[in-house]
Amino acid sequence: MIRNLDLTALRSFVTVAEVGGVTKAAGLLNLTQSAVSMQLKRLEESLDILLLDRSNRSVALTTTGEQLLSYARRMLAINDEAMSRLTAQEYEGEIIFGVPHDIVYPAIPQILQRFNAQFPRVKVQLLSSFTRKLKEQFSRGEVDIILTTEENVDAGGQTLITLPLVWVGAPDGQAWRQHPLRLAFEQTCIFRSGVQRLLDQADIPWEMAVESDSYRTIGAMVSADLAVHTMLDGTSINHLERIQHGGALPDLTSMNVNMYKKSVEKSALVDALSDLTANIFQTL
Repeated sequence: MIRNLDLTALRSFVTVAEVGGVTKAAGLLNLTQSAVSMQLKRLEESLDILLLDRSNRSVALTTTGEQLLSYARRMLAINDEAMSRLTAQEYEGEIIFGVPHDIVYPAIPQILQRFNAQFPRVKVQLLSSFTRKLKEQFSRGEVDIILTTEENVDAGGQTLITLPLVWVGAPDGQAWRQHPLRLAFEQTCIFRSGVQRLLDQADIPWEMAVESDSYRTIGAMVSADLAVHTMLDGTSINHLERIQHGGALPDLTSMNVNMYKKSVEKSALVDALSDLTANIFQTL
């Protein structure tokens, strides 16, 4: 007797595996936590196998769960491709999506991948820049959706998540111990003046190690352990790490990741991309 796997349950299973928990998965899937748990239970019962190791507080896959995950991803990819090709052909065009370079990871690749699966005929042009410049471009109507990093949110904006700023440097680096403290910030970085002010208040002397508006230049200086930088917690990239300074440096403020979007043109596509963006950022 041929049996069929439930694609809805497989989608819940894959999402739980990818985000590491039922609660986060439920938020992404717009389902209740109990609904996701029930789908996983039914999937296990239909296969008569255990997919999740529930002996610990964190979610872990069993060996058979890992094997199913590989199949499930391929099945869902084919399903999503077929559905989008056959039912979403009316959606074509381009969306310009502006994102500050320091919050591209880890969320933006996930957003672009999922949006492309839903709307394969829509081109998303990713514009990476600084918050101030992105807001200027948005006000001129040059960008459809922008994300910003700010202490507050302007009228019409939506705060997706609030994250603390943290000090970052080279792995096992010692630059944070130097006096004066050497800083690496782009000239137009919105975090720059606030960090300098906090250092002044803490009577910690500082100097700018580099003057540049290139994020690659800043990253090179910091990863070479020639300066320190600040980033939103959870957005640091592989060649930098959070500095465990034990109170030697001042605590930093928290910042909002805000979203602003056009409300008239291309509203269906803009709404779809903005909803997806909000869901993924709120699971970070």
